[in-house]
Parts: sequence; structure tokens; C-alpha cells
Amino acid sequence: MPEAPLTLSDDGSFDENNKKLLEFFEDITTNADEVQKKVLNEILSRNVGVEYLQRHGLNGNTDYENFKNILPVVTYEDIKPDIDRIVDGDRSSILCSQPISEFLTSSGTSGGERKLMPTVEEELGRRSLLYSLLMPVMDQFVSDLQKGKGMYFLFIKSEAKTPGGLLARPVLTSYYKSSYFKRRPYDPYTNYTSPNETILCLDSYQSMYSQMLCGLYQNTQVLRVGAVFASGFIRAIHFLEKHWQLLCDDIRTGTLNSQITDPLVREAVMKILKPNPKLAEFIEIECSKESWKGIIPRLWPNTKYVDVIVTGTMSQYIPTLNYYGNDLPLVCTMYASSECYFGINLNPLCKPCEVAYTLIPTMGFFEFLPVAREDEGPEKSKPYDKNDLVDLVDVKFGHEYELVVTTYAGLYRYRVGDILKVAGFKNKAPQFHFVCRKNVALSIDSDKTDEVELHDAVVKASTHLLPFEASLTEYTSYADTSTIPGHYVLYWEINKRSDETLIPTLVFEDCCLTIEESLNSVYRQCRVSDKSIGPLKIKVVENGTFDKIMDYAISNGASINQYKAPRCVKYAPIIELLNSRVVSSYFSPNYPKWVPGQKQWGSS
Repeated sequence: MPEAPLTLSDDGSFDENNKKLLEFFEDITTNADEVQKKVLNEILSRNVGVEYLQRHGLNGNTDYENFKNILPVVTYEDIKPDIDRIVDGDRSSILCSQPISEFLTSSGTSGGERKLMPTVEEELGRRSLLYSLLMPVMDQFVSDLQKGKGMYFLFIKSEAKTPGGLLARPVLTSYYKSSYFKRRPYDPYTNYTSPNETILCLDSYQSMYSQMLCGLYQNTQVLRVGAVFASGFIRAIHFLEKHWQLLCDDIRTGTLNSQITDPLVREAVMKILKPNPKLAEFIEIECSKESWKGIIPRLWPNTKYVDVIVTGTMSQYIPTLNYYGNDLPLVCTMYASSECYFGINLNPLCKPCEVAYTLIPTMGFFEFLPVAREDEGPEKSKPYDKNDLVDLVDVKFGHEYELVVTTYAGLYRYRVGDILKVAGFKNKAPQFHFVCRKNVALSIDSDKTDEVELHDAVVKASTHLLPFEASLTEYTSYADTSTIPGHYVLYWEINKRSDETLIPTLVFEDCCLTIEESLNSVYRQCRVSDKSIGPLKIKVVENGTFDKIMDYAISNGASINQYKAPRCVKYAPIIELLNSRVVSSYFSPNYPKWVPGQKQWGSS
């Protein structure tokens, strides 16, 4: 298998290093089929004696065809008993011959809690390889990026320890706290305005404040700005709207606000910060203007692009980013998850709707399950089995697939849940549009709420109506991102036995909070700790509203026999219809309960 070059060439040359990395990428995509089979053989050879493979009858065989014929395609629920054994401290070779170093917590949910993805130490190096490819790609489209810095708002989240003593934390928290990040060699892509100490501060206010302060202070050095998700970057701009006066005071005097109490953060920021009254005055003038349109290029005048994920559910933030960025290019660079890092965007300046990721054949072994589309007729709706899976190089242009991955860390033919559409090819390696996360109904930030979870929460909350001889007739929902932070909105149509019955405001507020309490831990963390989601809102609509929605759908071609009320709406005319019939609105009055870690082990 081709070996990836080191992050910098021996002479430290930026151009030479980029060239070597691009040659490596050209090699592995040209020989994608061969590389993939070598990856699978390597994974199976390393793990030949593990319990999982033995249990399923592989019996030490590392042959490609046997793997395809014997091993089942699985979901998280299928492997959860094995995961739970490792969580509880079983150190035998259950899934992987290498020791499981920690668990990466997925933003997907299982029984209301995060999924726990096993990982091994060497995966950090594999992730670092993907990061090292990003700058060589960007350098082909945007010149001189090595001559400045990136202002990225990066954060760690809380972590827990399993009963067996392993850490469980989000994948980016794992990466930022690793030596690969903290002691990284100079790389223009990871040359940030934020000192490591500000990124590694767990207090979200102190971290955001100090990162924004450092970014403003170095404003002319900033060539690119970003965060992981679009929602995170918009939250940073909103933070600036609320706190720019305090930030200007610090820049003017060269001091750091007393609210920043973390000693490591204070020390790191004060190495950068010196009195600069002229800069403070410039920022004050810009932030005092009535319109914040174009505030990004106004405050950071050398910015060439905004680097955030705007695919999938994050596409809802594109208009807001265009407003603040004055239509600066929106760049999506990479595609990754807790299960595996997958690929990169080779055309980073394309429109958000055209973003396609080239899967990197060395990251894991990839297979693809054809997706049955509801609009393709009953003959297309049969359930698929493992015999329908196709390899990386055999996918067809324009077709949609669910991604299935086999990893070095002990996942075998695991259904990731991402739906991808083949957009083209880089040599023999396919390029994919990210279509959606399977079954996700609502998402604001890193949260993902599916229809089943939402329905169960709504049913539980609606019991508050029973003492008032009222019941929930119908409901739908949408993710409202017109406010910062965004929030879930639920439309309820209620049947009351008597029009004279009054339901107190407190009852509907209890309904809001009950729903939030019933949603998964990722949602609750975003509400409580990250403050990246606002209070849930219930809007009660007039009786007959959902009949009107059905009439609208049928008038636009829906079948009356197959029509069912949507549990989530995104189509603007439907939202307008719902809002035109709202009779009362209620917000959740408090934060839902949340502590780090899984329910069964509590906080660390």
C-alpha cells in the first residue's frame, strides 16, 4: 500500500510537501480497488483471532470473498452487547486485537443516549493524515494561505469514564486533547489565531471569549475563518454581537476581562495581547453600525473564505452565513464521523449544493447499500441484504447508497446511517454528495432527533393535557434557525371536550420541558452545556389546520390514499400556513436535566 508522506518534507518546503501529499492521493485513488482490498486484508489479518470474527464463522480466514459471504451487515444495536462488555471492563479481544484506547461518542442516539464507538491509538495518525491533505487541496484554489492564520472557533466537550475505566468523549475532543494536535509540527492549515489553551478550556464562555479576542486582535493576519459546523460559527458571531464592547475594552487596554479565570487561558492570551487603542476604535465603529451585513470581511478584511460544514441539515444556515460574510465562499473541506474519517472535497470553492467528497481508500474498507427510494415504486422497496452491497469502485453515478464501513478499530460491515449520492469520480475513487442522515427529522447543531424519538417524547408530554379533558389530535415540527441559537418548534392541534375548558400556560410549558427531558443526551447537552440550542417551543394551532395541510398536499399532487401528516416540515409554504393559524405559543421554562456520561454510569 502506498505510504503517506510525513506532514512536512525534510527541507520544510510548503510547496514540496503539498506536492508529495497530492502525489500520494493521486496514487491511492488511481489504485482504489487494490488499496481497498489491501486495507480489508490488513484489518482481517490483524484481528484474525478476535471473538466477533470467530463467532460469525470467519475462522481465521482473511479472504475477501469469505468476508463478503459470511459477515453480516450490522447496526449499533447488533453490536451493543459487545460494546457494553468493553464498557464494563472486559479487556479480551472482543472486536479488535489492539487495545481499545477510548470510546468516541457519536451524535447518533441509542435509547436516548450517545453511541459509543471503539477506537485504537493508531486511528489518531490516520485522522491526522486526512487533515494534512486539506491544505494541499486548498492551495490549488486559494494562494498564499501559508502567509497568514485561520480564525477557527474550536471547542472541547465534556468527557466521561466508563465503569471499565476508558474515556468516552466526542471525536474532536479526543483529537484536540491528543499530542497530534497539542504538539503538532508547524502546518499552515493548523496555524490558528487561538492558542491551544483557549481551545482546550472546558468552560464554553471563557473559551469563546478568549478565542474571539485573539481573533480580533490578529484581525489583519486572518486569511480564513471557520468552525466545524455552520451553526457553531454563527454562534460565534452572535457572541460577538453581545460582547464586542467588553472585547474592545480588553484590546484598548491590553488587559483580559476578569471573567476569564482559567490561569492557562489568561497566560496564553496575555502573550498575544498588547494595548491597541486604534484597533479597538476600528472594531467599535464597525460593530456600532446598524447593519451587520458583511461583518466578517469588515472586521477581518483579508478573509478569503469561510470554512464550515454546510451540507445536510447545516444547509439551513447558508443564508445567514452569506449575510455575515457578504457572500464569501463557503468551503466544506472534509467528511468524517465518530466511526471513521472518510474523505475530502477536491473542489472546495464549489457552491454548497455541489459539494462532493472523495472517499480516501486507506481510511477503512467501504461498502455501499443501495437505497430504496419511496418514489421508485413497490418493486424497488424490497429490503436489501448483504448480497446487495457494492464495493467502493463499483458504485454507479447518480445512485444513492447507505455507507457501510469496516474499520481498523473493530467495526465490521457497520451501517453508518449516512445516505450518499454518487456525484462523480476521482480516478477510480467515487465522489459523493451527502444527502442526509438516515431517519433524522430535526437538527440544529450536533443534535440528531429521529421521528420515533420525537413521537415518543410528544406522546409522553401530551399526557399533561388529560386532566383538562383535552388530547393531542395531530402535530408536526421544524427546526427554526431564524433565531440564534436555533430551536425546535412543534405545532400542536388539540381536541378539547368543551370549548369552555381553559388549559393553563403552565401546563403547556410542562409539555415543552417534558419533551426536552425525553430527548437524547446530545440534544440536552446542546441545550444545557453548549447553549447551542434555544428553548423548545410549542405553537397551538386552530382546529382543522392539519386538514388544510392535507388539502394543500393533495392539490400539489400527493395521493389521498397514501397521505400522512408530516412529522417534520421544511417547505416554506407549509410553515407559513401553520404560522397563519397559530392561536398561542409556549416556551420551555427551564433547562432539561443533563450530566456528562451515559445514564447508567452518571458523570465522571
